[in-house]
Amino acid sequence: MEETTEERLLDKLAYLEGIMGIVSFVLLRLLNAPYGRYAPPGLLRLPARAAWALQELPSLALPLCECARASATRLSHWPNRVLLAMFVVHYFQRSLIFPFLIRGGKPVPLYLCVTAFMFCTFNGYLQSRYLSQYAVYADDWVMGPCFQIGFVLWLMGMLINIHSDHVLRNLRKPGETGYKIPRGGLFEYVTAANYFGEIVEWCGYALASWSLQGGAFALFTFLILVSRAKQHHRWYLEKFEDYPKFRMTVIPFLF
Repeated sequence: MEETTEERLLDKLAYLEGIMGIVSFVLLRLLNAPYGRYAPPGLLRLPARAAWALQELPSLALPLCECARASATRLSHWPNRVLLAMFVVHYFQRSLIFPFLIRGGKPVPLYLCVTAFMFCTFNGYLQSRYLSQYAVYADDWVMGPCFQIGFVLWLMGMLINIHSDHVLRNLRKPGETGYKIPRGGLFEYVTAANYFGEIVEWCGYALASWSLQGGAFALFTFLILVSRAKQHHRWYLEKFEDYPKFRMTVIPFLF
């Protein structure tokens, strides 16, 4: 089948996403990520709940729009439907459930919310257009090892991420302020258990989709979250004298 102009564009955008991840990784090694507790004062900010819902929404809205399009030809195939559903489920939780569970989250700098919104628009278009229009899988792809192993990793990663967010939300009792050392779950092994879950989730998605687009997203996620995890790990070690020294940064027993 002759490659279409948009299909070539989607491949180029996937390479661009990978390059963006590498550049961001280098920059974040040189500069602290200016978000949350690390954001400098004096910036225009949005309430945490509104910022999270807004910035994640494009990655939910764009796939749903693709599902509604009569021309979404590949969505007549089950592998494409399931893979796009995996993407949608994550962002449904992230944009419509997670923000309303936040307890007293720090306001988010406006420019960070805008940057995240732009990335979610970019990646939402990339993943949803590829899966709805151009990804070709055998009818029995969902029975193959790549999909099944990838799906299990995706599900495990999402559950780890959700549980770790729950642990972080419940660190403080009502009325308490200040920071505490996270305990329980994978926080017994790594500083950034929530990031570990998301890395596993999108690596599983990339394996299940076996696509350049899925791989680029997994690479971008890995590079960004590893950089943030290193920043968190360093902060906890400096903040708490009794912080467990055996904890890894983001990957249990390895890093």
